[in-house]
Amino acid sequence: MIVEQFEQELAKHETLKNFPIDIEVDDEKIVTLSGEVESWQQVVDIGHIAGAIDDVFSVVNNITVKGLEIPKPDHREDIERAREKGTIAEVDVLIIGAGVCGCAIARTLAKHQLNIAVVDSHDDVSMGASKANSGFIHPGHQAKPDTLKAKLNIKGNEMFRTLHEELQFTMDENGGYWVGYTEEDKKPILEYVDNAQRNGVPSCGPITIEELKEKEPQVKGEPIIAAQTPTMATVEPYDVVVSLANSAAKNGVQFILGAEVYAIDVVGPRQFVAVAAKGLVSARYIINASGVHADDVAEMVGDKFFTIHARRGTIPVFDKRVTYPYHAMVTIPARVHDAQSKGGYYAASPEGNIHIGPSATETPFKDDTASYQEDFDYAMQSGLEADPDLKASDVITFFTGVRAADYKEDFIIGMSKKVPGFINVAAIQSPGFVSAPAIAEMVEDILLEDSKAQGKTIELNENYDPYLKPKVEFRHLSREQQDELIKQNPKYGHVICRCETITEGEILDVIHSPVVPTSVDAIKRRTRAGMGRCQGGFCQAKVVEILARELGKEWTEINLKDEGSYILKDETRKEAPESCQI
Repeated sequence: MIVEQFEQELAKHETLKNFPIDIEVDDEKIVTLSGEVESWQQVVDIGHIAGAIDDVFSVVNNITVKGLEIPKPDHREDIERAREKGTIAEVDVLIIGAGVCGCAIARTLAKHQLNIAVVDSHDDVSMGASKANSGFIHPGHQAKPDTLKAKLNIKGNEMFRTLHEELQFTMDENGGYWVGYTEEDKKPILEYVDNAQRNGVPSCGPITIEELKEKEPQVKGEPIIAAQTPTMATVEPYDVVVSLANSAAKNGVQFILGAEVYAIDVVGPRQFVAVAAKGLVSARYIINASGVHADDVAEMVGDKFFTIHARRGTIPVFDKRVTYPYHAMVTIPARVHDAQSKGGYYAASPEGNIHIGPSATETPFKDDTASYQEDFDYAMQSGLEADPDLKASDVITFFTGVRAADYKEDFIIGMSKKVPGFINVAAIQSPGFVSAPAIAEMVEDILLEDSKAQGKTIELNENYDPYLKPKVEFRHLSREQQDELIKQNPKYGHVICRCETITEGEILDVIHSPVVPTSVDAIKRRTRAGMGRCQGGFCQAKVVEILARELGKEWTEINLKDEGSYILKDETRKEAPESCQI
């Protein structure tokens, strides 16, 4: 039946129907596709045709593109070196991936008497899609009803309030509005409202234009339709992930960073050895939260039942002198609909930077976070629909993230049916960020129930502490508070980043936090030093100096981000006297 449905649907597409595509369906209703086409977008489109069939559980897409070679790394020598290093950790739970889901899961599991480690290929947490996104705490209006996405989105939105109180990250809870100016705008707004109400989003619904203008007097033009979503909120995404990681580490979780996992030995049921760049890690449970590489990690244990297709998105960020005119987030439905369209937005971060976009370009290269002209242009176009006065010359930076989507376009969360102890947390794309605390709770339930079924009840950790102290943000203090802080510690009077008014005291605070930042970009994400208009042009050298001093390293050993991204190669004037040094 699935095969016939697929062939019928494929035949409806003029650009796809003539390709000889082979389809296999196993007893679990997992579809495997193979064949050759002419473009990557065709690979994705055919995968979506299979994924749209209701009875299909998941899709493994092995279709290739004529003339396109996707390099696959050869890690045989890396694996040999890792095995030679021997065992570096023996844990109950190993989490692969230090993004928002991996760190949220680590923190949640730390409530129990478990030995937990998080491993990531990068030198810091939040280095993938978790840092390169809008930072929206989505209400649940875009999630398809009756999906896992919808369920966890609604629950996660509610849980973020408690998370905010415990971890003290910045969160703007100003709500949001959808505003339409044309008949064309009405349809998506009414669909959002219908979705929201079906998903149980609190207090979401239409409002009058008079009510809109009373709450947002700066609304442009003459809208003809408006709706509100009070539970919309925004955060600085990397701030949330760092807070989750610090809380987890404070409660005993070990972070092994800069340690890509090359292979996994399945020794037996609930017995694994992960072969990582820094050595071997043995574990009873492995949680696969590895983003765009989740299908690759699943393949390491012999259970690749889904394919991740990477979707690249670029977001331009504007100088703070370009001010956001609204109190809440005001969204106009996107009027450009093509393969790149995610819908687009126009919003301000909690720190006041307007950001727009993103694009949504399917890419065969999972780690391609470069920013391309066409993606930037699309993001700018989506922003100009909301604010025609935006200028590209006011963009101070832009970044690109790669979303991890599968062909059912839903989350994949659960214990492997083939490999006991291996838990997938895969295909976590938007609204994955807001869903993270609910995802973590779901994984907690899966692991505890499985352990109990094996006759091992896991006790609570009586020493678990969910709270972090608020971090010092010198720029947001009153003059009196700043003076008092400087009296206590003069380092807070030494401004390192002039654009953002970030002090040496703040940088020292984060260097001595539970998850230690070791690169310039890691400091930037934690403090905002280097996030202003000059993008580190003035303060980067001072940050390098402080990192080297506090970590006991040479300046030349400090990276911009991951290992090998050196900023300085050698001293240019080795005979320079100390008085010439910064």
